[in-house]
Amino acid sequence: MVADFSLKPMDTSIRIRLPIEGMTCATCSARVEKALKAVPGVGSAVVNLATETATVTLAAGALPQTLVDAVHKAGYEARLTPSPQAPATDRSWLPVAASAVLALPLMLPMLAEPFGADWALPGWVQLVLATPVQFVFGARFYRAGWKALLARVGNMDLLVALGTSAAYGLSLYLLVRHWDHGMAHFYFEASAVVITLVLFGKWLEGRAKRQTTEAIRALQALRPERARVRRDGREIEIPLASLAVGDAVVVRPAERIAADGEILEGTTHVDESLITGESRPVAKGPDERVTGGSVNGEGLIVVRATAVGAQSVLARIIELVESAQAGKAPIQRLVDKVSAVFVPVVLGIAVVTFLAWGLVTGQWEQAVLNAVAVLVIACPCALGLATPAAVMAGTGVAAKHGVLIKDAEALEIAHGVRVVAFDKTGTLTLGRTMLVSLEGADGDRASALALAAAVQSGSEHPLAKAVVAAAKKEMVTVPAAEGATAVPGRGVEAQVGGRRLVVGSSRWMCELGVDTSSLDARRAAIERQGQTASWLAELSGTPRIIALLGIGDELKPEAAEAIAELARRHIETVMLTGDSRVVAEAIAARVGIRSVRAEILPEDKAGVIHELRQAHGVVAMVGDGINDAPALAAADIGFAMGSGTDAAMHAAGVTLMRGDPRLVAAAIDISRRTYAKIRQNLFWAFIYNVVGIPLAALGLLSPVVAGAAMALSSVSVVSNALLLKRWNPGA
Repeated sequence: MVADFSLKPMDTSIRIRLPIEGMTCATCSARVEKALKAVPGVGSAVVNLATETATVTLAAGALPQTLVDAVHKAGYEARLTPSPQAPATDRSWLPVAASAVLALPLMLPMLAEPFGADWALPGWVQLVLATPVQFVFGARFYRAGWKALLARVGNMDLLVALGTSAAYGLSLYLLVRHWDHGMAHFYFEASAVVITLVLFGKWLEGRAKRQTTEAIRALQALRPERARVRRDGREIEIPLASLAVGDAVVVRPAERIAADGEILEGTTHVDESLITGESRPVAKGPDERVTGGSVNGEGLIVVRATAVGAQSVLARIIELVESAQAGKAPIQRLVDKVSAVFVPVVLGIAVVTFLAWGLVTGQWEQAVLNAVAVLVIACPCALGLATPAAVMAGTGVAAKHGVLIKDAEALEIAHGVRVVAFDKTGTLTLGRTMLVSLEGADGDRASALALAAAVQSGSEHPLAKAVVAAAKKEMVTVPAAEGATAVPGRGVEAQVGGRRLVVGSSRWMCELGVDTSSLDARRAAIERQGQTASWLAELSGTPRIIALLGIGDELKPEAAEAIAELARRHIETVMLTGDSRVVAEAIAARVGIRSVRAEILPEDKAGVIHELRQAHGVVAMVGDGINDAPALAAADIGFAMGSGTDAAMHAAGVTLMRGDPRLVAAAIDISRRTYAKIRQNLFWAFIYNVVGIPLAALGLLSPVVAGAAMALSSVSVVSNALLLKRWNPGA
């Protein structure tokens, strides 16, 4: 894990991701988070137990070293430099194995006792076996517990250290007291086996947690280490870090594409499955865009790099997934509140258990064991892992299938969506608009097409691109335009040859006082066919119509299936579009949407979202354009098409990498499944303690069984979260 510094756009703060060492339970992460928030200049701090990281927003000018100092003062370790690389061979199991070898001879007599066998070892042998386990392999609990005491907080390590020390100390007392009086019953096995079980549980937990971050590692592995480029007339290999925008990158068959770019030469098929979730290779040719990290197919291609490093699509995907996995879901706040008082309460229960058993029964040895059992079973590890483990697994598997979830809050909100509002162009349609018809008021089609293309030549709107493409295809000479101005939700205005021309909607023509009656019948006909009517008008002198343009857009093949899938999940759908009502209703009828809000301006979409929220509850918005950004931000959760604009993706909580509307239902499904896992994990985490602590206090749970249960609780919640990895949106 590397400390991550990234400047936030339009902000004066930096975001720092710190690896934190020494956290073992929810109280640890809460302690670190509190310490970081107290540092001057910190805007926000989120600590994730599962990823063992802290994500901090720090004001520009503040020293990052102050964060490290605050973590150290709280009793934990952090670093700004990269963490040491893990060894090629994982030897983390060795302390667990060594501890188990020493603890097993102590445990066997206890297992054999119910069958009448007396395999008890001499007291001094038990002491020799238990001491290394207690003070060598268990040293980590003493160190972390001591730091917790210095910080006046409690954590799992403190509970384990106190509990096992009590059992070991009682056994040592009995050994000394009965040294000359034969064999006494000792409890060395309790301390040694509990430490071994806890170490084993932490090892299993670590293995499981590493599996939840497989998505990140798989994405990082997509980056090739070197790139082959053409420079000065020859091909050379350079490190990926030396690649620059504009470089001509040569990609041979079966190689990974080194950077985002446009194909200059060659045709091929590209496998983008690990980036977009699309299982089928996609045909690519000259002038088409490719994504760095995807795999070239059968053809040799030359790609002009357009984005490298942190600006590439792959880097932004990794950043989104890391941010989502490092974030904290709103439901985690309940866990944090419980954890803050959990350890002190448990210590109180242990003291009461000890005194009650000792004073009421006079069995002080049993009182110690019961208090030890209370301390050992009450580990809050599972509470701290319940939510982040599920979030990590859910966001990871979602990214694998082309659904990028920005943060844990978006993941949690999506499960409650009741209404989904769709933009039309580029969301339900392919966005490949084309000029289907053009009728000039005076019959001169070529002249009208040239003027319309001139006005819209500088616009990025799909409708404008369709007109410009038609002029190019028909080899019409397009005159120069001056002072082109886009009027959001209405159209474009420009000066062409001294004439003030506009291209826009029927609504705008009405606002400008342009008479469209001569072609209104034709407009109604093309709108009934699902085409968008756009007008070319001249405003110099008396406003007049020059031509009516009919622009069509093909529906996405998956659109109707996407709407049907949402309906099966009892989620209502609405279409929001600036297009005319006739066109909107024609498109809506074809895909199965019954509610349509047409002829609305971009700024009005946000207002419609607020209305839907008041009427139905949680509302999602799906869009792909700049004009959708306000509505995406206004919705409870926004879904941006990955094929759309950066503005839309920044405003949305979820990005759909394939631009496939079916992924909306898939995103809601993985959210529901993840939220269900969170609730299951929290239930099991709480139930272990709710049931286990009273049983231990009543003397119905030995320290060894309590230790096993405590270790099992952490492993079970992480393992339950890992079941999400089997999720498939098509299943």
